[in-house]
Amino acid sequence: MDVLPRLILPAFPVVVSGPSGVGKTVLCDRLLSQLDHAVRSVSATTRPPRGNEKDGESYFFYSETEFREAISNEEMAEHAEVHGRLYGTPKAFLDENLSAGRSVVLNIDVQGGLQLKRSYSGSVMVFVLPPSWAVLEERLRGRKSDTAEQIEGRLERAREEVEEIARYEYVVVNDDLNRAVQELVGIVRAERSRVDRRLA
Repeated sequence: MDVLPRLILPAFPVVVSGPSGVGKTVLCDRLLSQLDHAVRSVSATTRPPRGNEKDGESYFFYSETEFREAISNEEMAEHAEVHGRLYGTPKAFLDENLSAGRSVVLNIDVQGGLQLKRSYSGSVMVFVLPPSWAVLEERLRGRKSDTAEQIEGRLERAREEVEEIARYEYVVVNDDLNRAVQELVGIVRAERSRVDRRLA
């Protein structure tokens, strides 16, 4: 009797990177709202909780000693120091969700994304670009949260990050939000349908 191949529902990390101000957070929010098999990654940090932040929901809050021990024990899929605080993605969180069939969406910088790819080779790597440098600068200035010097620093950092784009698999230009969201959703759905991911 003919038997169809046994298929599984694959789960994988979805890494979304790109310059500050390019719209990664909004894109990830929209992506998560359209996928019923995906969750937002929860990062670990050594900074103290703010406002109503809850451990395990907003962040996993670690002491510096705990965080450095986790790095030494290879319990972080990626990590970095930002403004004197440590941030990273616990492998336990990723593994628990991936084992349950949930893809994990990570909004992280290029450095963290490439680190994570080394730990999770099946990760889907998406780089988000602005339509132009002028538009990116306009968006950064429009936020009115940074000084002129800080904006110049962000633009310089953006140029450095864009140099790593060839190490990613997909690129989405965020010139029209709705179209960019649909491109991102399409990437994840296509990856979920790949034969090498679906065959048991």
